[in-house]
Amino acid sequence: MSDNTGFGRRRFVKTLAAGSAVGLAGCGLAPGSGTATDSGGDGGDGGSNAEIPSLTEFRGSGTLASGRPAPEGTSIQDLPDLSGDLNLYIGGGEGGIYYQFVEMLQEIYPEFTVFSSDAGSASLAQTIVDEVEAGAAQADVFWSIDASSLGYVANNDAYEPMPDEAVESVPSDFRGDDNAWVGVAGRARSVPYNTDELSESDIPDKVADFPGTDAFQDAMGWAPTYGAFKSFVTAMRLQRGADATQQWLESMQEAGIVRRGNEYVVSQQVADGTLSAGFANHYYAMRVLNQRPEAPIDLAFTSGDAGALVNVAGALAVQGTEKADLVADFVQHLLSAEAQEFFATVSFAYPMIPGVQPVGGLPTVDELNPPEIDLAELANLQPTLELMREAGVL
Repeated sequence: MSDNTGFGRRRFVKTLAAGSAVGLAGCGLAPGSGTATDSGGDGGDGGSNAEIPSLTEFRGSGTLASGRPAPEGTSIQDLPDLSGDLNLYIGGGEGGIYYQFVEMLQEIYPEFTVFSSDAGSASLAQTIVDEVEAGAAQADVFWSIDASSLGYVANNDAYEPMPDEAVESVPSDFRGDDNAWVGVAGRARSVPYNTDELSESDIPDKVADFPGTDAFQDAMGWAPTYGAFKSFVTAMRLQRGADATQQWLESMQEAGIVRRGNEYVVSQQVADGTLSAGFANHYYAMRVLNQRPEAPIDLAFTSGDAGALVNVAGALAVQGTEKADLVADFVQHLLSAEAQEFFATVSFAYPMIPGVQPVGGLPTVDELNPPEIDLAELANLQPTLELMREAGVL
């Protein structure tokens, strides 16, 4: 792996997903059926001729991954084989989980080679825009950890529209205009709370009501330097305006909210009882529960406001690529039933296709009520940083 000065070759590593095969029955997806079978296949007519691993190999380990129904959706077996070289800009984050899946694809398809360059998603987005403007684009596809970076590239016309068949399995709320980008894994803002101290009914339905709730005085945690928190504040600014958002930040501080370095720590301390509740992406509580199934932590979700934001990691074809067909095939693999099961059970992300269930009894994306904002607008981060500084949060 290399930095963003050049592409590095990554090969499949056999130790996938920290013991993903433990305690799960092997099964594959029958071509075209959308249902599980006991073994893999050769793909059948019109599908892959590659040997596809059993579903077991795509699943994570632990209590949250066990006992799940077989995922529905298009199987890798029904997709064209991947063949050729692909230059990938991949945003950092998720502990290398995205790389793991890319490496699996390279093992499945020996004629498929990914040359990758990684850095922060925002940095790579700027690099793509600069390269396209200079007529010297290096990447074929951009895989970003957040929609704001995808939106930045799209807003600067540095993308190639993807065909409908590559992205139509994903709801329109998680796709860019003109098929500029498509979400491949989701993360929902949530309120982790300690079930020994609070019940779901104690959690306000609106983020705006938290500062005046006595139960949270000196008992909540947040991680304001965290990128996901900044996106949350940006969503609030877009929905309620800068003045109201700054006032909310100041009111939360007056209520004694506790500052932590990241949202995983917030979630851990909620489970430990050090905090009663907090603000965090949903998957941090899932990670706690996967390690400590009896931990007294659960999630509540606000409704229709920034506290219910669902952001996405997603993919985009870079303007000027000469491999648009391969990019489209690659994106379809990211949206396959196996890939979505992988993201759901290894990183605990929200699946982007309806046929794959989220882990741990989480509400489905359809059951959440996120704010009605264009996720691409989260790219306009500078006004958010300014108001956070004025509020004394940064």
